Amino acid sequence: MSSELIINSVQSGDRIALLREKQLVEYHIESSSDSFHVGDIYLGIVHRIHNNLNAAFIDLGHDKDAFLHYLDLGPNVKSQIKFSRAIQAKKANFANKLNGIKPDAPIDKFGKMSDVMKGNQQVLVQIVKEPIGTKGHRLSCELSLPGRYIVLVPFGDGVNVSKKITDNAERKRLQRLVASIRPENFGIIVRTVAEGKDVAELDRDLNELLDKWQAGMERLQTAKPKDKIIGEMNRATSMLRDMLNESFDNIVVDDKEMFDEIRTFIHTIAPEKEKIVKLHSGKSKIFEQYGIEKQLKMLFGQTVSLPTGGYIIIEHTEALHVIDVNSGNKSSTDDDQETTAFNVNMEAAAEVARQLRLRDMGGIIVIDFIDLKNPQLKQQLYDHMRKEMKPDRSKFTVLPLTKFGLMQITRQRVRPEMNIVTQEKCPTCNGTGKISASISVTDHIESKLEHILTKQNDSGITLITHPYLHAYFTSGWISKRMRWYLQYHKWIKILPDSSLAITEFYFKNKQDQLIELE
Repeated sequence: MSSELIINSVQSGDRIALLREKQLVEYHIESSSDSFHVGDIYLGIVHRIHNNLNAAFIDLGHDKDAFLHYLDLGPNVKSQIKFSRAIQAKKANFANKLNGIKPDAPIDKFGKMSDVMKGNQQVLVQIVKEPIGTKGHRLSCELSLPGRYIVLVPFGDGVNVSKKITDNAERKRLQRLVASIRPENFGIIVRTVAEGKDVAELDRDLNELLDKWQAGMERLQTAKPKDKIIGEMNRATSMLRDMLNESFDNIVVDDKEMFDEIRTFIHTIAPEKEKIVKLHSGKSKIFEQYGIEKQLKMLFGQTVSLPTGGYIIIEHTEALHVIDVNSGNKSSTDDDQETTAFNVNMEAAAEVARQLRLRDMGGIIVIDFIDLKNPQLKQQLYDHMRKEMKPDRSKFTVLPLTKFGLMQITRQRVRPEMNIVTQEKCPTCNGTGKISASISVTDHIESKLEHILTKQNDSGITLITHPYLHAYFTSGWISKRMRWYLQYHKWIKILPDSSLAITEFYFKNKQDQLIELE
């Protein structure tokens, strides 16, 4: 199965699209203005203790205080606080990582936040969930540094192997290898992708994480409250770290700086894959060339069509997401209604799994499938849903169908749900409902073109317009464009852009600069 990562850099940040077999399966927007990311470690300040919630509100310098519950402190939080204070007072030697440090006793699992934290106290915290709705960041004091094959847990103990590695012999092998290289006072979680890897690769990954931890501790020595101590990678490189073991055919970016950053990163972790990183240099926009803009318009609406005529409707409430499956106008040669319903449900299950990843929907999801009477078909649908959800990197749970035909899914939510407005506002009236006739847009384009070619005497002109107008201007042997050539003796290049509304267009000169229109 081919995989492509397409990255579009814009002024406001980066748009990241993951394609499987040319189909969009993940979409992320990383804003350049947002400096807080899941995985970042900060030196926070305890703003206040809330005894009723058994939690603390931590000031990270964000608009809203972040939330830290007692259960997210981790058993070894006292050791972490003691060590960080020693670092800040320059009384601890971090050159040897955590060697020779005597850990404090674990905290009481049923204790109180006020026994551990005090007001205005400084503490190292890690962001585990971005602000969602009215809630601020969710924090943890149980720090972890994810690598490609392992996760390093400072002040942890022992080695844990991913439950997704089911082969007992392989689990024991990894347990033995990692235990032999585990540094003192660090716990290690072995990731699923470590399956089959030798000790040299695991040790290289471990040393990179130890260096990252040491650099953070050096930064902590002179850090001020609310400073970032250890930063997680940006979304693009973190996806590559987690997924590069899969079959990537292309990683295409349209920004030279991002291109150099990603190529350097891949050269570090997988030099043999460096050649798959490519810099987009085409005239058309990168998302337009790979058909992503069109897919975004089709996939983020309230109603999403299925290949054979059915459709799903996605509704959102404060408490949960509801997805309704409908057969629509599906024409089928199936012998009975039950078979038709089953086939539509199977298609819908695959699309729902894709939509959960694409929109990054989390929390509780309830799917109202078309009713099935046959228990065997219900079981097949449940197994199919679990199979389709398997590639999802977020934690999830799928429950069997209820007697009412409902399926419940819980999916981990660490950032706000992705939402794209697919309804287009008229660029002429700005939503008032009153516009000049859309048929006149062709006359408007020709009028502007005449001015550019005759009054400004420009050449090498490119017209960017909606795909419908592109087809109108270019179809046929004696097309509109050919008539322009015969009239002005200058060839006009026309490019389609599905992100434009039907009445939007613009011209560029031969230097690829936008031509200002009066």
